[in-house]
Amino acid sequence: MRFTLLTTLVGLAVGAFAQSSSADAYVASESPIAKAGLLANIGPNGSKSSGAKAGVVIASPSNSNPDYLYTWTRDSSLVFKAIIDQFVAGEDDSLRTLIDDFTAAQAIIQQVSNPSGSVSTGGLGEPKFNIDETAFTGAWGRPQRDGPPLRATAIINYANWLLDNSNTTYVTQTLWPVIKLDLDYVAGNWNQSTFDLWEEVNSASFFTTAVQHRALREGSAFASRIGQNSVVAGYNSQADNLLCFLQSYWNPTGNYVTANTGGGRSGKDANTVLTSIHTFDPAAGCDAVTFQPCSDKALANLKVYVDAFRSIYNVNSGIAANAAVATGRYPEDSYQGGNPWYLTTLAPAEQLYDALIVWDKLGGLNVTATSLAFFQQFSSSVKAGTYAAGSDTYTTLTSAIKNFADGFLAVNAKFTPSDGALAEQFARSGGAPVSAADLTWSYAATLTAFAARAGKTPVGWGASGLTVPSTCSSGGNGGGGGGGAGTVAVTFKVQATTIFGENIFITGSVDALANWSPDNAIALSAANYPIWSVTVNLPADTTVEYKYIRKNNGQITWESDPNNSINTPASGSIDRSDTWR
Repeated sequence: MRFTLLTTLVGLAVGAFAQSSSADAYVASESPIAKAGLLANIGPNGSKSSGAKAGVVIASPSNSNPDYLYTWTRDSSLVFKAIIDQFVAGEDDSLRTLIDDFTAAQAIIQQVSNPSGSVSTGGLGEPKFNIDETAFTGAWGRPQRDGPPLRATAIINYANWLLDNSNTTYVTQTLWPVIKLDLDYVAGNWNQSTFDLWEEVNSASFFTTAVQHRALREGSAFASRIGQNSVVAGYNSQADNLLCFLQSYWNPTGNYVTANTGGGRSGKDANTVLTSIHTFDPAAGCDAVTFQPCSDKALANLKVYVDAFRSIYNVNSGIAANAAVATGRYPEDSYQGGNPWYLTTLAPAEQLYDALIVWDKLGGLNVTATSLAFFQQFSSSVKAGTYAAGSDTYTTLTSAIKNFADGFLAVNAKFTPSDGALAEQFARSGGAPVSAADLTWSYAATLTAFAARAGKTPVGWGASGLTVPSTCSSGGNGGGGGGGAGTVAVTFKVQATTIFGENIFITGSVDALANWSPDNAIALSAANYPIWSVTVNLPADTTVEYKYIRKNNGQITWESDPNNSINTPASGSIDRSDTWR
């Protein structure tokens, strides 16, 4: 028996060494390539950003199948958050000019009227723009309400550094107006439906809610710091409401976070793991209220998410049930063939590296009934309890988890081409790079995962010590994706077969349905094709008329008469199922 145990431990050690060596080699070779790839996609001087204005991030130089030669507020903000983190940590002083270009570009883009509206009528929710800072006017999943909070977070981080270095005037006169526009938009619109970060489901989204909450927390603290006290109470009030709403995504039966309130899918989604790493606050410990990386809920969720991909990709065949695998956006995905993504495969690794940092800082880890299944992957005999650093159990668990995290880097290393270029995805069978080449977000995600592995942490944002209010309010102007004061959540579903490039939209007789405007009609998700669906907050106790329309290459086709009609209830939610006619 002792020989068997020794053999097992030796086998684990050999496997861990191999995994760690592969990760070490990948970090060494890919780090400079990832940074160069990221910078190449930023205008005006990036080698692959021709036509982009100064400080504008192109999502990818790919301009066909898919065409990503645009600038997304979400992607740009995440990319520059990574750049700003490096700068404020003193790692690369040369980035400052680029950061100033970014903030100036965002000030311009905020003011560009677009299909979502003007700067004062909803235009801040527009997801993407042309790289010359003009509006993109084609059909798209809009609004997407994660861009403004992510942009505010990135710029606040830079602004705080500037304040620390005696540049108050630039902060208050130039940066604060940009930050305030975004924070005011979040405070006033957080409870309205939004397309998720994958631009497919229009409902309420865990990632969006979490980054909105973060932005208002750090926005309140920043406003206080520069004497803008009139906004503080309002930001704090809506932050409390957001924190309350954030708890509703937890699925206690499935032991995971449901990514979206709509969409008709399982809810197992990289959205949720990305949330933990992009709202990581090193000072918050393993707080479950904000789903910190080492919290029991975040760890339980990570296991469910990763396990959802073990059997659906051929590249994962033959891999042990407790080892790292390639992961994608969500298991039901069919976009570009439904493949693993480089950035989503990195996300579990970064979450676990963050967790290891905090456990070491705390001097121990806690296993709860919620997280037990996660920890039992690495030690089948472990029980719920607290394990101090230095104990055998702590050492066994953290060593295995470090190896597990390194395994995700090893997966990406295996499917990264010899030149180190990172596309959006790699094929589920064979692992060849597919979809958009040189995806800027892939490079940024690589850099942040490597930084976490090296023990580097971002600046905190005030997550420590937060508690969920005893009384929750829908706040703002509406209903948190599920109906609010005076509104009800209506899920429209229509059965419609379409041709390639054709999409289904809805418009109708109320503001929430764009007042019969085909240009501003709301896109439906094809996640459950041929059933198209979307959830919209409509006025309660009201008769609403509506029609579905088809859009294809600028051509619009309306449903036949008469108008559809629905009588909304006084409260709650309702589903409406139709067939295209």
